[in-house]
Amino acid sequence: MSGETDLIKLYSQRILALAADIPFAERLPDPQVSAKKRSPLCGSTVTVDLRVEDGRVAAFGQDVKACALGQAAASVLGRHVIGRSREEIARARDELRAMLKAEGPAPAPPFEDFEVLLPARDYRNRHASILLAIEATLAALDEALATA
Repeated sequence: MSGETDLIKLYSQRILALAADIPFAERLPDPQVSAKKRSPLCGSTVTVDLRVEDGRVAAFGQDVKACALGQAAASVLGRHVIGRSREEIARARDELRAMLKAEGPAPAPPFEDFEVLLPARDYRNRHASILLAIEATLAALDEALATA
């Protein structure tokens, strides 16, 4: 990969558009649970608020302080998280991680839009930021389900 051309490819118009339009980009006023995750490498943070009903995400809010890649990942997650179970979100996280770290395919529907982050595969230092929102969501879900 060659420097400037690779960065242009990495920060595609689609990634930048997703980063600029993050669904549920505000904290919930009355969350059942909250979880915060931070990437020690880059300092990105994501805080997620949830309300869970019948084992599924009923309400979602997120505060994203991350690079465009982390913001794009939070945007994709936000578009599909409502109504999902812990198992569905964990599967998406595992598939996203495999896509980034093990040259796996893009996650299955409804999370297939994570494929926009394929160019980040070669930028290992960005993987943690990309995974923050989904990891924070799983941590919050685990807390909610443990107290249910």
